Parts: sequence; structure tokens; C-alpha cells
Amino acid sequence: MASPSGVLSMSKLIKPLWGGRLRNTVNVFGATLTSRREKSSLTPPPAKYGGRHTVTLIPGDGIGPELLNHVREVFRFSCVPVDFEVVHVNSSLATEDDINNAITAIRRNGVALKGNIETIHTMPPSVKSRNNLLRTTLDLYANVMHCQSLPGVQTRHKNIDIMIIRENTEGEYSSLEHESVAGVVESLKIITRNNSLRIADYAFRLAREKGRRRVTAVHKANIMKLGDGLFLQCCREVAAGYPDITFDSMIVDNTTMQLVSKPEQFDVMVMPNLYGNVVSNVCAGLVGGPGLVPGANYGRNYAVFETATRNTGKSIANRNIANPTAMLLASCMMLDHLKLHDHASSIRNAVLTTMNETRLHTVDIGGQGTTSEVVQSIMRFIQSKGQLTTEL
Repeated sequence: MASPSGVLSMSKLIKPLWGGRLRNTVNVFGATLTSRREKSSLTPPPAKYGGRHTVTLIPGDGIGPELLNHVREVFRFSCVPVDFEVVHVNSSLATEDDINNAITAIRRNGVALKGNIETIHTMPPSVKSRNNLLRTTLDLYANVMHCQSLPGVQTRHKNIDIMIIRENTEGEYSSLEHESVAGVVESLKIITRNNSLRIADYAFRLAREKGRRRVTAVHKANIMKLGDGLFLQCCREVAAGYPDITFDSMIVDNTTMQLVSKPEQFDVMVMPNLYGNVVSNVCAGLVGGPGLVPGANYGRNYAVFETATRNTGKSIANRNIANPTAMLLASCMMLDHLKLHDHASSIRNAVLTTMNETRLHTVDIGGQGTTSEVVQSIMRFIQSKGQLTTEL
């Protein structure tokens, strides 16, 4: 990168480029809510050291390191007042020292941007998923994914606009398994009233704040009558306090069929942990794939941003063909969380313009562009709008 000496004057805030329901994107990406049952709202950490924010950066595995390097490149070029504290997590180690260092850094900084950390299933059962440890230790109870049709991306279904709220700390991800007798394994699914009420209230508050009209609870209470039955009952209790929002429920297997046949029927969806993993991947596929959709994990005190589907992308790592869109949009959500809205809008609009107007696409959405070519196009657009930048 060239030195910041050659700078351009700051232009006015770039307006959103698309209309209709997609106009809500700028507001939704970066939404942070806290349950009414919480004592205080989640607020970003204050800027420090000359108005700059420090953010924990966890490169992760697969395509994570190269995509986050591009995020840092765009941030430097756009003069974003964010400094990254890089913490590497080695997914092949049995000890938890590295993930504990990352958790400590997030507690120190309040915010993180991360690539997905591989969970190696052949390691001993005592070795827990690093991603899961991070979410549960920091109590990042709400995973938020805004799945929407993006301009310039050809898909079977049009005008998809679904918000998925996933409980992030319990359910099948409780990591409680044992072999009761030889050849018989019990894996415990934990559903609690407090956490079910908390995530349901988060979903309804988010729906009201964003002008949404319907919340759908996804469950399997016809089979898991106690566990999912409790989750569904908690959703109904919370729904009673939001008479302005329509509430319904749907069994998870029917939900996946309905998503691929009539996705327009869904607005806001709330669900336990495992169903959220399945549904979020289905929805990402509906709008073009995992390279397009950002995600966020919110708790009372901390926020961690990443791609929505949490894929490592090992098969395409270091080949300069990964789609940078999801990670860049996740970084924009982070900037909105830090109240750096001008920078978030500038980068987000550049990403979407490159996708829609220049039609420069990576191979996953039918193009031939490389990762670096897409990123260079994004930076040229930012520069063309007169934003304060360093030289290309």
C-alpha cells in the first residue's frame, strides 16, 4: 500500500444503491439487541487511542486468513479507524490455550472479526469445538443472519428477505456425550427455559425494530415433546407480549421443504441451535451460496462477526478464487456495531456495486474473477466516490 500522503477529499455519505425491501440492509446488518430481561443494552466499546477502535481478529482456517487480509487491505485503503489485534487459533492442538487467548482478547476489546476455525472430528471427544467454546464462554447467545437476494446474483428465487435468529449456546451443541455401555452413545440436548425466553424475546424485539410482521418458530416438538416443546412454549409466551407481530410455528423438516419451494412466506425465523445451522445453510444456498451471506453473534457484553455459514473453505484456500463478499459484509456489520456508519456504508455500497454494475463475479456465482480482482474493483469504486483513501 502507498503512504496516506496522497489522499482524496471526503465526500458525503454514500446512499444505499437499491430500493424496496433491500433498502433495509444497511439498518439490519449491525442490529444489536438485548433482551428486556437483561439489565443493560449491548453497546460497542468506546473508541480509544485517538478515536481508533481495537478489534480482535481471528484468522481461522481455510480461506479465513486470506479473506481477512483483504478486509484489512480495504480498511487501510479506506482509512477506517480500526486496529486489529491478531490472535491465531490452531485447530489441530488438543490444548485450549490458544482459544483461551482469543477469548481473553475479545473480553479486552469487546468486538471480534473471525474466520471459521475447523473442528476436526477425528480428534478425541475431550477436544471441544473452538467455535463452540468461544460462543458459550462469552455467552454469545444470538446468532443473526440476514438472508436476502443480492443485486446481480442469478438465483432460482427472487426477492428473498429472511432474518434467521439462532440460539447459540445450548441444544445439541452442549458437548455432553458419553458411552453408557459398549456400543451405546448418549448425546444430550439441553433446552432451558431462561435461554429459550431470551432468544425468543430477542427475535421479537428485532422484528419490531426492523418493521417485520411475522416471526416463525422452527421446532420438532411433535417428537421431542419436552425439549422442543419447552422451546415452543417459551416462544408462545413471548409472542403474547407482541400483539403487533404475527406468530406461527413450523416443524423443521417441513421448514426446509417450504424454504426451497416458497421462501417468500418467511420473514423472521427463530430456532434452537442445530436447526439454525441447517436452516441458515439452506437459506444461504437460496441466495447464491456461502460466499455471500454475513453473520453476527451477539451477547450482553460482546459481539463477534463472521461469515454466516461458518464454512472453512479448505478446498479453495490459497487459490485466489474465494468470494470475499460475505467477509466484507460481515466487516461492515462490525463497523455499524462500532457506530462507524459512514465507513460501513461506503464499503457495503462498493461491494454491491461491484457485484451488480461491473458484474465482476467469482467462480462460485458463475464468474471468472479472482478474489484480488474483486477487492481491487471495490477499492476503485470507493476511491471514485471521493472517500478519504490512500492510493491504490
